[in-house]
Parts: sequence; C-alpha cells; structure tokens
Amino acid sequence: MYRLVLLIPTLLLIFSLSSCNLFSAAGLSSQGQPTKEVKGELTSTTANSAVNVDHSQWDKLLKKHVGPQGMVDYKGFQKDREALNAYLQNLSSKNPTDDWSVQELLAYYINLYNAYTVDLILDNYPVKSIKDIDGAWTKGIVPVGDRELSLGGIENGILRKMDEPRIHFAINCASISCPKLLDEAYTAAKINEQLDRAAREFINSDKNDIRANDPKVSSIFDWYKKDYTVNGKQDVIAYINQYSDTKINPSATLQYKNYNWDLNDQ
Repeated sequence: MYRLVLLIPTLLLIFSLSSCNLFSAAGLSSQGQPTKEVKGELTSTTANSAVNVDHSQWDKLLKKHVGPQGMVDYKGFQKDREALNAYLQNLSSKNPTDDWSVQELLAYYINLYNAYTVDLILDNYPVKSIKDIDGAWTKGIVPVGDRELSLGGIENGILRKMDEPRIHFAINCASISCPKLLDEAYTAAKINEQLDRAAREFINSDKNDIRANDPKVSSIFDWYKKDYTVNGKQDVIAYINQYSDTKINPSATLQYKNYNWDLNDQ
C-alpha cells in the first residue's frame, strides 16, 4: 500500500505531461508561437514588420501544380520535391515573433499549413484520403525553430486565435470538400484581397448549395460556427451573406452537407 501511495503522484505527473503534449498536438496550445489578433479591418501591407518572408518558391510550385478548381497534381509535386523541400526548410528556419506584423504571421502560417499538408500527402502517396494517414493533424510534423508543430496546432492553436475567420477558406486539408488550394502563395502584400477571394470563391462554389430558404452549406460552417461573427455576435448566415451571390433568409435553418474526404488529386 505504501508503495502504491508513492506511485500515485508519479503516475499523475506522467499523465499530466502526456495530456499537455496531447492537448498541444490537438491544437489547444499555440506551442509558444505568436498569435496576434486582427484588429478592425485587415489591410494588406508589408510595413511594420521585422521580417518580410519570401514565398516566391511556393508561389511557383502552386502555379505549376494546382489547377483552376484547386485540384492538385501530386505526381508533379513529387518530381519537384527538391524545390518543395527547399521552401519547407526556409519556412522552418524562421522564428516568428511578435515583431512580425499580423499580415506576415497570417501569410506565414497559412502557407506553412498548406505546404506541409502537401508534403504529408507526398510522404504517403498514393493515398485515398488524408484521414487514412495516422495522426495527420495531431503529430508534430512541422518543424519551426526548435519546436515541432502539428497541423491541428497551426490551425486551432495559432490561426484561429488570430480572429480572422477567412483562414478557414485559405487552409487546405487535401480533400475534395475542402476550400480549394489557391494557385498562388499568400503574402502580406496581398493578404486581405487573397482571403476575400478565398472566402468568395468557396462560399459561391458547388461545395455549398445556397438558396434563400433552404440552404445546404459546408460542414465547415458547423464545425467552426463560433468563429463566424458579424457585429460581435455569432451569426453564420449573416457571415455567409457578406460573400454569397444568393442571400440567405436570416430566419432560414441551415443544413450541412456531407464532407467528402477523398484526396483532391488531379
């Protein structure tokens, strides 16, 4: 009994440490990364930042291997693996801080998420779905400085905390129902216009069936409903109506479409 009493605190400590690691991987922690919030209306600028990251390598790869509908030529990416690795290494060598502008941070983490998602698929290619990859969102597969971030951590622990819901239309989970992978790199110089484009294209795409009184929308609007606010209040319909060509009746009931997790492979 005495030994058991002594063992309990040790077990609790181990469980605590394991839980912290799990929570961090699942996206409940920023893992020491800066999470500046967007204040007011986001503007596109390279000013007021200690660092301006060069994303031109990623831009060239996207223009070459991403089609107009966001479908990805993974076989083509495989042939350009050396160029992709060079870009990933460049990103991972950075050490984001609060001296970076909110525009630079948004562009950096969106590109980081998308580029390492492509890399993850290539590591497991051919694969039918990203969901077939063990720990796709929870394992620390993204080196940044001396840390190993998870894709879920980048999304939930960093990007979502920046209070810019359009990030949900910018990050791509390598699946058919995901917002499409933009065929250009996000940059601080164009970040607001790019996020607007991503939101408008996704909302008006066939991934939503928007009608005034019987709307069926992506499950993204269900999973992250608390992120979609208008005038400080959660209002998914009002948020969609800011970008939708067809306006939804405010009293309508949203239905959510089944999510297709098949790979977005050309």
